This record gives sequence, structure tokens and C-alpha cells, in this order.
Amino acid sequence: MIRAYKFLMRPTIRQDQALREMLRDHCSLYNGALQERRDAYGHVSKTTVRYGDQSAQLKEIRAFDPERQGRWSFSAQQATLRRLDKAFAAFFRRAKAGEKPGYPRFRGIGRFDTVDFPKDGDGCRWDSTPHDPVTRVRLQGVGHVRVRRHRPVVGKVKTISVKREGKRWYVIVTADQTAPEPLPATGSVVGIDLGIANFLADSGGGFVPGPRHGRKAAAKLEEAQQALSRCRRGSKRRRKAVEKVARLHRKVRRQRLDHAHKTALGLVREHDFIAHEDLKIRNMSRAPEPKPYPGRPGSFLPNGAASKAGLNRSINDAGWGVFLAILNAKAESAGREVMAVDPRNTSRRCPACGHTAKENRPTQEKFHCVACGHHAHADTVGALNVLRAGLVRREAQPA
Repeated sequence: MIRAYKFLMRPTIRQDQALREMLRDHCSLYNGALQERRDAYGHVSKTTVRYGDQSAQLKEIRAFDPERQGRWSFSAQQATLRRLDKAFAAFFRRAKAGEKPGYPRFRGIGRFDTVDFPKDGDGCRWDSTPHDPVTRVRLQGVGHVRVRRHRPVVGKVKTISVKREGKRWYVIVTADQTAPEPLPATGSVVGIDLGIANFLADSGGGFVPGPRHGRKAAAKLEEAQQALSRCRRGSKRRRKAVEKVARLHRKVRRQRLDHAHKTALGLVREHDFIAHEDLKIRNMSRAPEPKPYPGRPGSFLPNGAASKAGLNRSINDAGWGVFLAILNAKAESAGREVMAVDPRNTSRRCPACGHTAKENRPTQEKFHCVACGHHAHADTVGALNVLRAGLVRREAQPA
């Protein structure tokens, strides 16, 4: 299996400058390749330029500009061109499927933050000074950069990526390793119901409160963003304001990730089988469609967009998608089974008699069956129904 490790780098002042120049030149290569594709297709001949055509030009580009493009790894530059090719492939796929296409855009230097090295030893070298107690990664054109390795890398290193986050630099290492030993069986199964008031409710009656990291940081973020809007573009004061906003967003993201990792780890350690709702998060957080006013062109009726915006903000703050991705990854490593089930009517179906009705849930928290009188917390009822549906689906799957 492939596992990724992310470590903080500690570059010197000169190495920091070299890393910035590397990002600048890779961004220039990306934008130049995008412009070539646009110009070729805009020509009367409607020529299509592909990755193979642009990769074949790299040798000439490096020879023409040895001080900039010639400094960096050839393989890393190919990876940048592949990134553009993937962006076009995704654009054509969305256009063919009738979705919003999203044509690839030019990248500003502030929005180009990653350089990929497809193979360890080709333009980069992980643990380049094994005789040194300090771990270092060697990058072509930059040198041996110190790395704060807080845990060992298990397996053979496959790829290396360098990423900038604000003023910090990170190295992301992917390693190919053998499947780990599964955790001992516990004989326990659980269903979980994801929510906003409570981040998670399980079928055993337990609750994990919603952390709401974004809401807690909203006041500081609002103040920082207002200060940013008052800064003159290109000024030193604006750069400091941008860094402050980025630092606050980075803190919220790290808090959300930390909560997701700890919650998922607890579930994986305690249960052999975990069932959850197959949520379409993007559809749930989509803005409502406008309602045209009949007979008044250009006028619209109220569509609840303001109240829906608050719900969308809470859904995004909960981070369900990140949590489910982490849960699946940890379950795979631990030899556990995770099952996604259809969420329809899970909070309206009585777990005692099976009666399904909208009236069974009079409020957001209460569940009271109108047929048999069973009452419980609505999220606990949803988790029970999710677990039962997951067990049925597991039994129905072919061996």
C-alpha cells in the first residue's frame, strides 16, 4: 500500500530563496504551456497540443534559458506539464458529462505552491545524508534542506513533493510499504450518523460534540479580512495582512484535521465494522436556484439563500468529507470494514416497529414513533438504522 508522510522543512535563507525561484519558474512553465495550448486551438487550424508535444520541447527550453528553466529537475518539469494535461482532461470530462466545465486558468505565483518529483533519486533524494543525525532532502538547484522528521518513513520512497503553505515549506513523501498487521478483532459493530449540532452519534447512544472550529475563529477571521481589504495592493502592509489571514485559515484546517484523525482512530480501534451514511456533501451544500418573478424580467422571488448560506457554512465547518476519507484510510490499514449506506429515511424509520413517517420526527432532536410510541434521540435512531442497513448490505455482498 502507498502511504504519504508530510514533514516540515527548515531551509536556510538562501535555500528559501531558491525554493521560491523554483516555484516561480515552474509556474512560468505551467502558464507558458497553457498559453501554447490556447493559441494553437485558437488558430484557424484548431491544432490540439498534447503533453507529449510539450514534453519534447523541454530540452530546447532548458538550453535556451539555462539560468532559470535549466536549473531544475527535468522530471519535475515533466510533472508540471502532466498537471496541466490532467487539468485539461478533467475539463473535457466535465464538458462531456454536461457539468460546469471550468477551463484551466493561468496561475499567479501566489497560487502555485507545489512542485512534484516523480521518483526518488531523479532530481531529488530523500535522507540524502544518512551519516548525519539530521534528516535532509536534496533538491536539484536548492541543495540539502533540513527536514524535521517527527516519525520514521516505513517502506521504499516513491515520490517527493515540495509544498509552500504561507511562509512554511513542507516535503511530502509517498512510500510503498507492505500491508500492516490488522488490529485484533473486537467483535463490535457500529453505525454512525453525522450531524451539525453533534458531529457524530453512534448506534450505542454515544455522541461526539461538534467542534465548530470555523465558527470559533469567525470573529478573528472577519477582523483580519477587513484589515486586509483596507490595505493597498502591492504594499508591505498588505503582505503581512495576507499572511495573517492565511495563518488563521491554516490553524482552523489543522484543528479540523486533528479532530477528524482522533475521532476516526477511536472508531477504528473499538469496532470491526463501521457503517455510515453515503452523503452527497456537494449537493447538500449547494446554493438554491434563483426563482424568477413571473411577469417581471430581471426580478426574483425569495429562495431562502440567506438561511441556506448559514447551513452551508455549518456543513463545511463540520468537515464530513475529510473525516470519512480519513476513516476509510485508517480502517484499511487496521483491517476494519467501512460500509456506506443510503441515508434516505434513516431518521424517520422506527427501529422498534419499522414504521416510516415524517411525523415520527417532530423536532430536530426528538424521535417519537406515531405507530408504537417508541421515543429516543433522533440521531441515535438514525445511527441504528444506518447500522442495520450496513449489516444487510454486507450480508448481501457476494463472498
